[in-house]
Amino acid sequence: MVTKRPRIEGYAVISTEGMIAASDGSFPENLKIPADHKFYQDSVDRAAAVANGRHSAEGGPKEAARRRIVLTRRVDRVIVDPDNPNAVLWNPASAPFEEAWMKLNLDGGTLAVVGGTDVFGLFLNIGYDCFFLTRADASVPRGRPVFPGVGRNATPEEVLKKHEMMLASTRMLDAATNTRLEEWVPRR
Repeated sequence: MVTKRPRIEGYAVISTEGMIAASDGSFPENLKIPADHKFYQDSVDRAAAVANGRHSAEGGPKEAARRRIVLTRRVDRVIVDPDNPNAVLWNPASAPFEEAWMKLNLDGGTLAVVGGTDVFGLFLNIGYDCFFLTRADASVPRGRPVFPGVGRNATPEEVLKKHEMMLASTRMLDAATNTRLEEWVPRR
């Protein structure tokens, strides 16, 4: 079977500092915005599959039933997850993305990339078709950044621009919390 490359979309909610998690990896309460959560869950519900790191996932009651690629250094090749037949385990250091996608036996569709930091960074190089960046008006100092280098050397915008992405649109998700959704797309 010839497998079409999926549309690759990234989804992250970030603090004013560009963080997606606290320094211990926990998801901060001040980034839990109901309007963003609804947008996020609706988006992953429409996706053919989800990609996440071993310690990241989208949560919710449908999580176990979703097709997914779990990025991990604990395997040497792409294998079906022994604990979840809907998932494959992929080590990007030992196999190309296309091999992981083919192992899911999906022909096209959308792959929702949901984190963490290294996963978001890796897919910057693979190529996003769109990155949805939700900006919360909340502080998470010294947390885990959305992309490698954010916080120390760069802002999320600078990283996206460096990878030939441009801001296509911004909309208010929740005026009460000043939460905005930015849509970043490749420069063409």
